[in-house]
Amino acid sequence: MPRYKLTIEYDGKRYVGWQRQKNGYSVQEAIETALKGFIGEDVTIFGAGRTDAGVHAAGQVAHVDFAREWDTDTVRDAMNAFLRQETVSILAVERVAEGFDARFSARKRHYLYRIFNRRPPPALLAGQVWWVWKPLDIKAMNESAQSLIGTHDFTTFRSTHCQAKNPVRTLDRLVVFKGPGHEVHIEASAQSFLHNQIRSLAGSLKLIGENRWTTDDLVGALESRDRKRCGPVAPPDGLSLMQVDYAG
Repeated sequence: MPRYKLTIEYDGKRYVGWQRQKNGYSVQEAIETALKGFIGEDVTIFGAGRTDAGVHAAGQVAHVDFAREWDTDTVRDAMNAFLRQETVSILAVERVAEGFDARFSARKRHYLYRIFNRRPPPALLAGQVWWVWKPLDIKAMNESAQSLIGTHDFTTFRSTHCQAKNPVRTLDRLVVFKGPGHEVHIEASAQSFLHNQIRSLAGSLKLIGENRWTTDDLVGALESRDRKRCGPVAPPDGLSLMQVDYAG
């Protein structure tokens, strides 16, 4: 069966997350429904990352197998026609080898967390950013973030519902910098992340930006391997899966 790679953009506000589930409408369900409208049969898509409810994507990747060959532009345009009522867009469709797997072939995932840092709340960016009205020390946040780079047991910074068997992850990049306007951006890159890891890190870095924590507090929380030592978990609004890298 020919396999296709889908690159997907979505606003996650109206969905219960990427993965199809019984308690609500998911991004996966929206795309699979569009595919059924296009080809007339049920198919399952497999995503590179299971984003949570309210989390967005500018470069989610999934793969799907069809019973016959299709022109890639035809697949993209037909799916987008069936997705017109959704906040989901298929950016690109590529024919890939049978061994390609959107999740397990991924070499690195890149996320962006956006904080909106001003006294008045956002109107135009509501649902896309985390509003923090207290001024943040971006330099201090970035300097502390570097202490988390490398391979660590991230038990402190993962959800109690995380299903990963191993809490050890290698964080390749974690930077905090001034974004456009009143935004503060946190970029994180790794081969894989634990459930709620980035939102947990963002919440703890916020405490440093407010001068409520120091780098020692952050490192102490990491080394404690105690979820109770984590800062507040940042809301899903500001988080986006930006890109997934593959070999070649």
